[in-house]
Amino acid sequence: MAIIYKSFKLQFTRIFPLLLLYFLSVSEIDTEFSNYFEILSFNLQLIIVYYWMLKYPWLLGNGHIFFAGIINDVVTGLPLGASALSYLVASFVASYIRNVTVNKSFFTEWFTFLLAIFFSNLFFYSLIGKFSDFELFYINIFYNALFTFLLFPIFWVIFNIYVQLIGSIQND
Repeated sequence: MAIIYKSFKLQFTRIFPLLLLYFLSVSEIDTEFSNYFEILSFNLQLIIVYYWMLKYPWLLGNGHIFFAGIINDVVTGLPLGASALSYLVASFVASYIRNVTVNKSFFTEWFTFLLAIFFSNLFFYSLIGKFSDFELFYINIFYNALFTFLLFPIFWVIFNIYVQLIGSIQND
């Protein structure tokens, strides 16, 4: 019985990033704290996708990322596929950076995250602007991208602590 519990616990800790991504997509928990601060908003799903695809790509997978984006679009009422494709763009940027980077450090990951934010937001807001009648405020887009970029180091530290607590994540 203890072996089954230990195996279940190990599998749960391995899929926690995936469960967190799905939870954020389904629950419609918004990372806009405009009730408290007028300009504070950030995209936590983008941080999750970029970090885990950069470090441990076998944990999320592009199919799960796309499906979580579709769920997010349905729940929030956005055009179907806009979030999914923007998450995939961030995933592809992370995959490219993982393959071409020789010296991996926090600073290279942080500044290449800026590329992922740029291309992901460019793709997302071009789809929103082209296929919907939502009104876009560029200052809100700028603040969202800025705070997503600035909060990445905090979540990077949290995710690294999580990886150290559960031990080494092994590729099956």
